[in-house]
Amino acid sequence: MNKVNSYIVRMTGICTFMHFLVDGLCICCLYLLMAPTDGTQVVAVFAIYNLLAFLTQPLTGYIADRIKERHWLLLAAALLLTLAVLAAALVCNLHLTLPATLWGVAVLLGMGNSLFHVWGGKLTAVMTANDMRALGVFVSSGAFGLAVGGVFCSWPLLFVFLLALCLSAVCCLRMDVAAHDSMNNIRDAKWRHFSAMEVFLFIIALMAFVMGRSLIGETFSSGVEKNSFIILLIGAISMLGKMTGGWIARAMGIVSTLVVLLLAVLVCFLLGSSHLPVLLAGLFFINCTMPITLYLANVVLKGREGLAFGLLAAALMPGFLLSLL
Repeated sequence: MNKVNSYIVRMTGICTFMHFLVDGLCICCLYLLMAPTDGTQVVAVFAIYNLLAFLTQPLTGYIADRIKERHWLLLAAALLLTLAVLAAALVCNLHLTLPATLWGVAVLLGMGNSLFHVWGGKLTAVMTANDMRALGVFVSSGAFGLAVGGVFCSWPLLFVFLLALCLSAVCCLRMDVAAHDSMNNIRDAKWRHFSAMEVFLFIIALMAFVMGRSLIGETFSSGVEKNSFIILLIGAISMLGKMTGGWIARAMGIVSTLVVLLLAVLVCFLLGSSHLPVLLAGLFFINCTMPITLYLANVVLKGREGLAFGLLAAALMPGFLLSLL
């Protein structure tokens, strides 16, 4: 393994680990923040967090594409998340349960989450020349982070997440000196040029697919009776699906993989109802498509990988909201 490949593997690994930490930290912090309240602010706080964490990613992704020194995005994300944790601790210790204080923490968490995701998505796509396997590995760990942060929610865990995130960010920035050798890979890829209309239509189609995937994924997971073990299992299955999808598509081809996966999802959907193995299998198969859609978005929006990541992330929210209905 040459120096550049070694750097890519190590950087992908540390970005994946930070993704686990960021999502785990955010959900853990929100649960702890809501624990002392009477519950009246739960919907507002979680709505503010989710709207900022997901729907601002097209904007933060655009910034990631425009800014030359993208490490500032990681630093800003780490700073915002640190302030959020400290503010949450202050709010809970002093019983400052006014809406403004709770909403402020949600804003810090949401914006920190948004900045981190587009930074990591952009970096992974660029340094690996849009390798579906690396994209799947990076996006996979967030689902398990949510499960772990929710199930084992506690103040010690929250501060462990924060400390590990800050240390990982420092390691990442120290490794970044080698980035210039690998960051140019994607610019040399020989992809066809798309017209503005083709880009628009293809991105709309991908966003619609992602919206449907979010709805189907929530349908599978909501059909399972939850306990701590099942929540962790759902997180692990979702992570494994996202991580595996890129490798399957790399071996079988995108079209063949999508046909097989969607047929498998359809079978699971028809057989699902209350059968746990079938629901978990459906959840695995639908998550396998995630690195494929991200890869295709990066192909169409070459040079705007941050925007591509942000648009697909924003498309998750309507599907989630529809699943609540």
